[in-house]
This record gives sequence, C-alpha cells and structure tokens, in this order.
Amino acid sequence: MAAHPHVATLMHTLYAGSGASAGDAAAHRAGIQPGTVRAAPSYGRRLGTALVPWLVPALTALLWYLASRQQWMSPQILPSPELVAKTALELASGELGGQLWISVQRLALGLLGGVSTGLLLGAVLGASARAERLIYPTFSALAQVPTLAWIPLFMLFFGIGELLKWVVLVKAIVVPVTVHTLVGARDVPPRLREAAAVLRLPRGVRLWRLTVPAALPSVLTGLRLALSQGWAALLAVELLASSEGIGYLMVWGRQLFMLDIVLVCILVVGLTGGVMAWAMHRLSQRMVHWPQPGTAALAGGRAAPGGWGLQSWALPLVLLAVWQLASQHGGAARILAAPLAVLHTTASGLLDGSLPTAMALSLGRTLGGLALGGGSGVLLGLALGLWRPAERALGPALAAVRQVAIFAWVPLLTAWFGLGEPAKVVFVALAAFFPLLLATQHGVADLSPQLAEAAGVLRLNLRQRLRLLILPGALPAIFAGLRLGLIYAWLGTVGAEYFMPSGGGIGSLLIGAQQLFRMDLVLSGMLLIGLTGAALGALGQLLERRSTYWRHA
Repeated sequence: MAAHPHVATLMHTLYAGSGASAGDAAAHRAGIQPGTVRAAPSYGRRLGTALVPWLVPALTALLWYLASRQQWMSPQILPSPELVAKTALELASGELGGQLWISVQRLALGLLGGVSTGLLLGAVLGASARAERLIYPTFSALAQVPTLAWIPLFMLFFGIGELLKWVVLVKAIVVPVTVHTLVGARDVPPRLREAAAVLRLPRGVRLWRLTVPAALPSVLTGLRLALSQGWAALLAVELLASSEGIGYLMVWGRQLFMLDIVLVCILVVGLTGGVMAWAMHRLSQRMVHWPQPGTAALAGGRAAPGGWGLQSWALPLVLLAVWQLASQHGGAARILAAPLAVLHTTASGLLDGSLPTAMALSLGRTLGGLALGGGSGVLLGLALGLWRPAERALGPALAAVRQVAIFAWVPLLTAWFGLGEPAKVVFVALAAFFPLLLATQHGVADLSPQLAEAAGVLRLNLRQRLRLLILPGALPAIFAGLRLGLIYAWLGTVGAEYFMPSGGGIGSLLIGAQQLFRMDLVLSGMLLIGLTGAALGALGQLLERRSTYWRHA
C-alpha cells in the first residue's frame, strides 16, 4: 500500500508542535468536543458504568465455577471456589496471619537497613562531586547484577537463615533508594541555588528549605520502587530457602498439591502489595504538595554518571586488593575464590562451551517469553488504548493482577505446567507482559486528538490509521516498554531457572554451583548475568532511538 505523501510531514508537525492538552485528548477519546458541556448521566448509566469493572472478575469466577463443577481439570490442579473460600477462612483463623506477619517483619527490617543506607549513600554522592566520581561507577557496576543473581553467593556466605533474608532485602532496596536520592540531591534546579545564594541562607536552612524539598519527589519514587522490589525479592528468597513466611506457606501447599492454599496465598500477596502501593501513593500526596518541574538541569556542570576517567577505577582496585587478601587469609579463604580463580573459571567455561551453552539456553527462553508476553501486551495495550469500553472492563482487573509479585505465581505455574520448558516460558512471558501492556496503552491513550482529525481528512481506514498514525505515534512509549520488557524477561528467565532447574541455563548453573560450593563458578555466572542485563538495556535504548528517529528529523 502506498503511503500518503503528506503523512510524514503531518506526523512531525503534530508530534512536535501540538499543544493539545491531556484533557483534550481524553475528551476526544470519549467523543467529546473540547469546550462542550455534557448533561449529567442518568442513574442507570452511572450504575452501569460502576458495574463494568466487575464484569471480568464475575465472568472469571463463573468460568472457574463451571470448570471445577464439570471437572474440566483435576481438583488437585484447579480447586473449586468453595474449597478456596473454605481454606481462606481456615487459614485466616489459623497460621496465615502468623506467616504473613513473619514476612512483613522481615520486609520492615530490610526497609530499615536498605532505606537508611540508601538515603545516606545517595545524599553523600549527591552532595559531593568527588564522592560521586569515586564511588558511583563501582556502585552502578555492582547494581547491574540483579538481586536474584546474588542469592546463591549470599547463601554460601550467610547460610539460609534470617541473615540471608535481611541481606537480600537490603541489596534489593538500597539500589533504587540510593540512585533516586542521588538524582534528587544533585539535580536541584539551578534557579533555587541562585535564590539561596542571593538570600545568603545558612547551610542548615539551605539543606532543609531547599535541598530536601527539591529532592523529596525523587526520593519518594525510589522508596516506592524499593518497596515493590523488596517485596518481590523477599518472596523469591522465601520460596528458595525458608521454613517460615508467606512464601514458605506457598511452597508447602504446592508440595502437597493443595493448590487451594497456593491460591489463598496469591490473593494475600496481591492484597498486601496493593495496600503498600496505596500507602506509598497517599504518602506522596501528603508530602509533595507543590508543583514540580518535569526535569531539572544539572547544577554546576557536573558530569553524567560514567564519564569520570581514572578516578572511577580507584575503588574497584582497592576492592580487588581486599578481595585477593581475604581469599588468601582468614576464615573466608575456605569459601572465597580469588579474583584470578574466577577469571580462570570464566575463561575455561567460555573455552569448553559450558558457559556459552548455558547463556544460549537462557537467552532463548528470554526471547521466547518476550515474544509471547510482550506481543500479547502490545496487542492488548492497543485494544485498551483505542477502545474505551475495553479499558473500563479490563483495566481494573489487570491492575489488581499486577499487584501480585511475580514470584508468587511460581507455585501455581509449576503445578499447572510442570517443571519443563512450558512453565519457564510462561513465567518469562508473564514477567514481560505488563511493561509492554502499560507502555502501549499509555502511548496510544496519550496521542494528540488532532491525529483523528488528520485520519478523517486523509480518509484512512483502521488499518491505515494503525500503520501510519497510531503506531508511529505510540512507538516511543512502546519501545520504552520494550526496554523494560527485555530486562524483566531476563530476570524472569534467571528466576524460572532457579525454581525449575531442569533443562540447563545460567540460573540452573548458579544453583548447581552453589550446591557444590563452587564460589568461582557462582561469581562467573553472576558476571555473565550482569553483563547480559547491561547489554539488553543498551539494546533496548538502541532500538528505541533507531525506531523513533523520525520524531527528531
């Protein structure tokens, strides 16, 4: 099909210079002309609108009831709603509250350690350019290795007791808090600094009246991410190595094939995640009540992270020297592999093909899960963004499912799909689904209403509108979601191979090395996981730039 000759020019003009507001876009999607006044909807219409979000849950419950009643699946695989409700009541009056309280206590202790460390470290890095040059490159490099990849190493050092859970939580929480505190403290708008200098404010007043309020929105964003990542990491470590907690209760139910217990725990995990998200949202609303700029200019011409030359190598060299000494002397020498031993193991694994084979298996699962979950997310996001009734019907149900931490689905998926490749691919697809769904939906919903007018003028059908106007306009958001989807799919692959270790893969290699006390192999696998995650992130950015070049033409 030949493209319309003026579409490219029209697209650039609309996206570069459109001043349409988000309210106008929303009004246009609802079929309302800007500036018009609608009559108040009738009671029946309001009631119908309120009931629409309950349509999908009601249909799901009905299908579940029919499937269990007609025994389309074994009761061990799909327990009836009545059994799940009965189990929920029994657990609520029994051990459910105690197991959940244990997990919440662990999360609280992890938040205390991770948030306090992250705030302190981020404040120091944000306040001192020299400290940022010396410390942040090393911190950023270590942060490239996801929390999941650290678990086998932490098991070797700390065992499987409470200390392991606390260390894993601190690792998961400290990274987002530090990064967002650093950005918030460093990127105080220059005009505020100039105003403080003109007013000759004392250092203490400048800190509490300028730096802290300016950094607070970014800090709260870091806290919100830390809470969700910490909750997910806690469930992962409880599934892997715990005898208490909500994760352990799920594993126990799965081992006994009592999936009614697993379903109740999934519901509790989702409700807990929803309550925590709501609490953080309310906290942000109460603490940040002033307008914030979209971006803040860098103050003082400080360089972006990663461009600091020789000074950034000082801390890694010191850490390597300490590592080498610790591996030769003291009690840690019995389990701590020397840096040269790790390099030797990595080189040997690359030469004999064991590491490339494991990486190829893992990357294949990542791409397969991304294609399945990401493709489904894009298609559903298009439907929700273009068709308002679909968004009203499916949006609340999807938002509720999204509150369930990803690792809470592991016991259910392994019961339904086994421990083979289907279960791994489905888990990876679930991890990649929501980033692309949300990105696509928001990208389509935020398009300028002038695009519909342009489509009418050019007399484009639905297929032409999608290809020439809607998809090009939503591409930046879609590829931003793809970048996140790649990372989430990679993390999901490592997690799937932890919990379903058959079939090989880099995650299976890490778990096997931990069980054999092969710290050199564990560290080699961590190195490859971190490098692969960084490469996938860079690939996502490259794809985004290449696919949206026309917006900057």
